[in-house]
Amino acid sequence: MTTLNSIGLDSGKAKVLAKDLNTLLANFQLYYQNLRGIHWNIKGRAFFDLHVKFEELYNDANLKVDEIAERILTLGETPLHTFDDYTNYGKVPVGKNISEDLKQDYVPTYPMVIKLSDNDARIIKDTYKTAVKSKDNKTLIKLRSKIVEVLELKDIKHTTDHQFIDVILKDYNYDTQNM
Repeated sequence: MTTLNSIGLDSGKAKVLAKDLNTLLANFQLYYQNLRGIHWNIKGRAFFDLHVKFEELYNDANLKVDEIAERILTLGETPLHTFDDYTNYGKVPVGKNISEDLKQDYVPTYPMVIKLSDNDARIIKDTYKTAVKSKDNKTLIKLRSKIVEVLELKDIKHTTDHQFIDVILKDYNYDTQNM
């Protein structure tokens, strides 16, 4: 015989659903926290547009968090409610240090990075991280070549692709933080 909960659902199935919803809740809470961190710390040319957009996104995520938690309660279970719970059950990585801190006396090596858009820099950074992680030297070579071509660089001061791309990203970060 099936036991029904207070809203007429099979209690066992409701418990399983609530467990899955708690995982979703944990992911949304981490997503929400990441969005707020980006909103507070965004820098660069697109600051005003992105600041407003991230606020819109985190407000929407906050509403969804509340809806998920209320559904878990309706199913007769307890929503997760501590940050420890969220990091233990969630799959979304906790975002930290979205913009790299540079030393105050940092001097850019390649001032032509000003030609890059925020999207270009994001693509370079993501591709660079993936290629380094997977030890894909051919992608690093191609990425370096494309950067040199786009920025029309004549004097390359770094011998390795890894060093060159790392400096390009630091220079871009410096440029956007000091606008």
